[in-house]
Amino acid sequence: MTFQEQICQGIPRTLPPKKAYDSEISHAPKRKDILSPAEKKLALKNALRYFPPNWHAELALEFFEELINYGRIYMYRFMPDYEIHARPISDYPAGCQQAAAIMLMIQNNLDPAVAQHPHELITYGGNGAVFQNWAQYLLTMRYLSEMTEDQTLHLYSGHPMGLFPSSKEAPRVVVTNGMMVPNYSKPDDLEKFNALGVTQYGQMTAGSFMYIGPQGIVHGTTITVMNAFRKKLGSEINPKGKVFLTSGLGGMSGAQPKAGNIAGCITVCAEINPKAAQKRHKQGWVDELIDNLDFLVKRVKEAQDKKEVVSIAFLGNIVDVWEKFDKENVIVELGSDQTSLHNPWAGGYYPVGLSFEAANEMMAKDPETFKTKVRESLCRQTAAINRHAAKGTYFFDYGNAFLLEASRAGADVMAKNGIDFKYPSYVQDILGPMCFDFGFGPFRWVCTSGKPADLEKSDQIALKVLKEILKTVPSEIQQQLQDNIKWIQEAGQNNLVVGSQARILYADSEGRIKIAQAFNDAIKSGEISSSIVLGRDHHDVSGTDSPYRETSNIYDGSRFTADMAIHNVIGDSFRGATWVSIHNGGGVGWGEVINGGFGLHLDGTMEAERKLKSMLFYDVNNGIARRAWARNDEALFAIKREMERTPGLRVTIPEMVDETFLNL
Repeated sequence: MTFQEQICQGIPRTLPPKKAYDSEISHAPKRKDILSPAEKKLALKNALRYFPPNWHAELALEFFEELINYGRIYMYRFMPDYEIHARPISDYPAGCQQAAAIMLMIQNNLDPAVAQHPHELITYGGNGAVFQNWAQYLLTMRYLSEMTEDQTLHLYSGHPMGLFPSSKEAPRVVVTNGMMVPNYSKPDDLEKFNALGVTQYGQMTAGSFMYIGPQGIVHGTTITVMNAFRKKLGSEINPKGKVFLTSGLGGMSGAQPKAGNIAGCITVCAEINPKAAQKRHKQGWVDELIDNLDFLVKRVKEAQDKKEVVSIAFLGNIVDVWEKFDKENVIVELGSDQTSLHNPWAGGYYPVGLSFEAANEMMAKDPETFKTKVRESLCRQTAAINRHAAKGTYFFDYGNAFLLEASRAGADVMAKNGIDFKYPSYVQDILGPMCFDFGFGPFRWVCTSGKPADLEKSDQIALKVLKEILKTVPSEIQQQLQDNIKWIQEAGQNNLVVGSQARILYADSEGRIKIAQAFNDAIKSGEISSSIVLGRDHHDVSGTDSPYRETSNIYDGSRFTADMAIHNVIGDSFRGATWVSIHNGGGVGWGEVINGGFGLHLDGTMEAERKLKSMLFYDVNNGIARRAWARNDEALFAIKREMERTPGLRVTIPEMVDETFLNL
């Protein structure tokens, strides 16, 4: 069968042969055995309902083996035989171009060059899934091939509930992931209900089909590292020869070495999984691989002396590096951590003293001992970080729940008041006041033609728009514009593309709207040969309520509420989004965050122009309004400026309270 015929077929008409387990690629770790015997039967029953009864006898045994061996039923037998990657949009069988664009984005998320554990349908973060199993993928692609512009596909944590009549104005797809009743949103609830096949962890952009490889975080990491050095060194001091020490080379964390190179420092990034480190090295995202601590120390000191710009992956545990650098007096200017500590017990963090293989075995066979090892490791890591901080290291939490899990482990991370952490979240110190409060966040796009020439043209268009905006912006946001102009000027030469022809930059609503409108005009004129999909990271101004990350600089007590994210996804859905998503979970953990995203298909039409203006405006200003209501000075500046130039925008502004009245 051709690629198009296989897409349209969905679940195969005849039972395909069982596939051999591919040991050459990176697989998800085995999940712990959490289901009772009765629940295991229910998990099998849930999995088998995708297939005709005459297959059940054979599949029941196979799926049971998967459940026992891996802790999940992935349905490996039903992985497609065709290669999965972002094809040109014209290659997809579809009666609706919006649906074809969504198929392209799904396949980009599952491209082995992009996805962390592609055979388990996991894009990044150790458990950030596009679907729970391959039957869901097959059915979803079939539904999208059949979809008209008067239908909407509803996805329940990866499961395609079906195509429902709607309208051209409605989103083509509505996605939810992990939306649990609140009392059933503890870590073991995820393990249980995911094993049952009824929910999944969509991470942020994995389950919303908007992941664009590590480039998606390179930009935000670059902005963060640049501004962290400015805070540490001052704006006039060059970071060449200065050390940024961190960990993780997975789907998101793999961007760190590339970002360090762009920021112009020495990046040392520890990774316990050799395949992950080798993958990033092969892709050109990290310069050197080192597996010996003594040689690492020697190499870093050499780079410091020569004021090099270089990225180094250490194949080993980050705790060993922090301790070794302390012992050998290696100066570390910046420190962070980007292991997947939102998922500490199932592969998100590997404790010191255990090999990668031994840790994977222990987390499945002896989970309680593994938890103890993780907590001990976090305490050791924190102790070493504290010693470096005493020498002058600026350490920040990278929104991966490092400080949260370290505090739960009993590590010395609390401030003297016993309430706050002694180290800031990067959002508190950097991205919140410097970007999000002003409306700047991660705007991204994908050229559906798959042509590098179209991406290059889009870069030129975006650069022209930003330079024009810079001429008239107030001083408060000139630095943000200048940083992004530099980024987009150098984007092509930095070889950022992995998977689809995609790009990202930080922009406010004015920048996003003007860039999107210019793209739409270029598509209409033929200057860009095909359509463009717009999106963003959920890690943005409005998309996410996360008290220890995106909304950590909200101080009116509302950082634990999720009204903003819910309003964001609802508001985007009726203002023109092509698809919308809302997730429980994300980079800081299950039950710790609610986050939402969108996709918007630009095809050069007047309808697309109308939608982009309405949706992109609300998508940003919803968050600025909430941040202004929390009394954030930068957000108050931004929303007042927006009201002055936008008829019809009326936002409630807080009255300021004299603190002396509160001393009752």
